Amino acid sequence: MATKNRNNIWLMLVATSLTTFMTVLDASIVNIAMPKMSTDLNIPMNRAEWAVSFYLVTICILITLFGKLGDEIGKIRIFQIGTVIFVLGSLICGVSHSLALLLAGRLIQAIGASMTMASNFGIITQIFPNNLRGRALGILNSFVSLGSIAGPGIGGLILQQFTWQDIFLINVPVGIITFILGIATFPRNHQAIKIKIDVPGFSLWALAVLSLFVGIFEGQEVGFTQPKIVGLFILTIGFFMLFYYVEKRSNDPMINFNIFSNHDFTTGLICALLVFVTTFFANVLMPFYLEKTLALNALTAGIVLMGIPIMMLITAPISGAMSDTHGSQGITFIGLIALTVAEIYFAVLAPNQPFWWLIIAILLSGIGIGMFQSPNNALIMSSVDAKYLGIAGSLNGLAREVGMVFGLSISTTVLYLGMSTAANRHITTYINNRPEWFVTGMHASYLVAVLCAAVALLITGYRLLAQRKPAK
Repeated sequence: MATKNRNNIWLMLVATSLTTFMTVLDASIVNIAMPKMSTDLNIPMNRAEWAVSFYLVTICILITLFGKLGDEIGKIRIFQIGTVIFVLGSLICGVSHSLALLLAGRLIQAIGASMTMASNFGIITQIFPNNLRGRALGILNSFVSLGSIAGPGIGGLILQQFTWQDIFLINVPVGIITFILGIATFPRNHQAIKIKIDVPGFSLWALAVLSLFVGIFEGQEVGFTQPKIVGLFILTIGFFMLFYYVEKRSNDPMINFNIFSNHDFTTGLICALLVFVTTFFANVLMPFYLEKTLALNALTAGIVLMGIPIMMLITAPISGAMSDTHGSQGITFIGLIALTVAEIYFAVLAPNQPFWWLIIAILLSGIGIGMFQSPNNALIMSSVDAKYLGIAGSLNGLAREVGMVFGLSISTTVLYLGMSTAANRHITTYINNRPEWFVTGMHASYLVAVLCAAVALLITGYRLLAQRKPAK
């Protein structure tokens, strides 16, 4: 397939990357619009937040299902259908004037997004030859990174001149263009349609993910030690154990657990999850530190925080290209060293330290993430057989989504625990006249981030040593 479409593969990458950018962007762009949505729809803020949680939970439930279907009926077919569904959902959101219609549109959006996220990495792995695969995955990963951080900025610009509905309507023309570009460039799919859905496995997976996220979201509101929250987590473990039991005995499981016998795939996936958990700490904590503790205005804080995505955008394609010629293991290890060093600095950061040290640490963090993600994606996707590319890509996307949720919940939970310990009373917000309480909680949170990064570094280091032993 790669040889036959050699002249079009870069246009295929453009179509895949633009759609990926839109779907990832829509996970974060809604956050900045929630105050206006709450006012216009006459609903409280916590209900407006459903527009975000519906999208995220639905993707996590469906992404593995569509990864499996992509392996059965074709990843390009799943991707193109998902693009159409996502555009339709965006249109519904864009014309909605009630919470019910907005949530219906977000649900349809999430179905389409989960289809594209489940197949995008598999498509690029399949159509690009080995000597270009790392570079292509690095470019795709740059669009993922840009989409994950550009939401507030793009959303803010739109809201200055237009309504919150236009945040969704902008997806319609872009989606139509990428769909037409895909029709013109993607190879024709002659794979027979034989849809076989593992209903018991999918049902247990959906229940497990749903109980997990309800426990996380509710736990942030009422506390994770409440009996009903503990019960939800116990229920989650039970559903996951039943899911594993059913899948191991199924003739055609949704997730074939034999894929995890591949050491490179499994360790790459674990490290990806840990890195996404680690990187989301900065998304949650650093804006408060810059704007509240250092008293920077929002524009200056935004410019400072743009250092992470800018360095990711620069280093991701470069590290991907380097992995094509020098292998992935060593580059991911160097990237994790840079990320771990940056997290260690954040864990001891104090307001009286030189501001340029903070800038350097932020840039170093972006460099580390960019150096790690592209080669790690190439390692994950290149380590499995072609028949598993769909499910491998979906699990890779799932690691990103779950990592962001875990990063959000863990960072805020540890932050408030540290602040409460310092104040000797229960605290769940920033106290303006006591910045030292926030700094104490921030240090505790970043120590957890250091632990996650260090575990990923140790796993990668062990993997690198194991790779070099036969050569020695």
